[in-house]
Amino acid sequence: MIWVQFAILLGAILIGARMKGIGLGVMGMVGLLLLMLLFHMRPAEPPLDVMLIIFAIVTTSATLQACGGLDYLVGLAERLIRSNPSQITFLGPFAAYVLCLFAGTSHVVYSLLPIISEVAAKKRIRPERPLSMSVIASHVALTGSPMSAATAAFAALLLYPGALRDIMLVCIPACIIGVTAGCISVLKMGKNLSDDPAFLLKMSDPEFAATIDAPAATAKDLKPGARTSVLIFGVAILIVVLAGSFPQLLPNFGAGNANIAVNADGSLKMATIIEIVTLSASAAMLGITKTSAVVVTRMSLFTAMATAVVSVFGVVWMSATFMEHNEAILRNALSGFVQTHPWTFAFAVFLMGILMFSQAATTKAMMPFGIALGLVHGQLIPVFPAVNSDFVLPGYPTLLAAMQFDRTGTTRIGKYVINHSFMRGGLVTLTVTIAVGFLLAKFLL
Repeated sequence: MIWVQFAILLGAILIGARMKGIGLGVMGMVGLLLLMLLFHMRPAEPPLDVMLIIFAIVTTSATLQACGGLDYLVGLAERLIRSNPSQITFLGPFAAYVLCLFAGTSHVVYSLLPIISEVAAKKRIRPERPLSMSVIASHVALTGSPMSAATAAFAALLLYPGALRDIMLVCIPACIIGVTAGCISVLKMGKNLSDDPAFLLKMSDPEFAATIDAPAATAKDLKPGARTSVLIFGVAILIVVLAGSFPQLLPNFGAGNANIAVNADGSLKMATIIEIVTLSASAAMLGITKTSAVVVTRMSLFTAMATAVVSVFGVVWMSATFMEHNEAILRNALSGFVQTHPWTFAFAVFLMGILMFSQAATTKAMMPFGIALGLVHGQLIPVFPAVNSDFVLPGYPTLLAAMQFDRTGTTRIGKYVINHSFMRGGLVTLTVTIAVGFLLAKFLL
């Protein structure tokens, strides 16, 4: 029976992924409805905590975008990339990593992708190499960023003081080493542009050649409050990190009934701290930079939030219901092996991440299962980067954008779909990151 239930779960996710947009969310609800009606499954708690975290963090990032702060950060990254174009295969991905680590969303990489593609083509470096790794770096940056919904949700699930600090302590250096390994793995990927027949044929068109070798575009003027908004955003990150690392500094409201904001012992939940601090930072940015609050609602990051919230609502609620209903069966089947070989849980997380197309949704669906299997935080934290497997099926927006920005056509989907430009760098990055994460956790946690 469990296989029929799993088939419904998997079918809903696959159909929703093909629908794109809010498809995952609405199909998740259809799957949940079938599980309730056909198998009388009791619905689990809906993922309100993750939805609220996404709402708060993305609103703050959209406020930073409205104030011009993202333009300022992209300008800094662009200067770094153009400073040494021959090293674009390393500089591009690391600029993307730092930018997304700070902003807490991979979608800000869209601003860098055309710059990376342009610099690489002018230097006759195959754009596929830096573009593919820049996308991968923008994803893994979220597993360690205190401003990402995935990391915030994971810290809230671990339920111990200093969880956010431990996640950052392990995942940030592990991901940096993993991205470095990924960059090395793509250094010789594909033919050099000067030897690529397809590119040489395109360059025989004078109009195409002129667009490739045209002078770099000048940076646009920044809004007056751009730098101030970045400073406020940075202070908010610092407050969140300090609150997660030193919970004794926060007020305690005495023992009582737990709710979505406060634990039974009266301490504030990590999600509550993140939501209050980030939205307060939004208010500070708007007030100090005199930016209209209405403008925030028109930002691309803000409009993308609705899709993320609906997707998490449907697919995570369905997955949590399936996991909760079958927890005893799954725990008996897997607990012994996973406890003996905790790294194998990374495969389960990786496979679920492929289907869910969301780090936050995968985190919320799989990490409670890992806890139920008896894995401790020193084993779960190194596995956490496995949620970044959304590159395997080349339908994620950042992958599609990278292919569209590569005018040379080197960044592409292969004949067999999964043999695409992002596969090699992504697999190497996650493998090295998880292995290094277990090593660091052994000595640091």
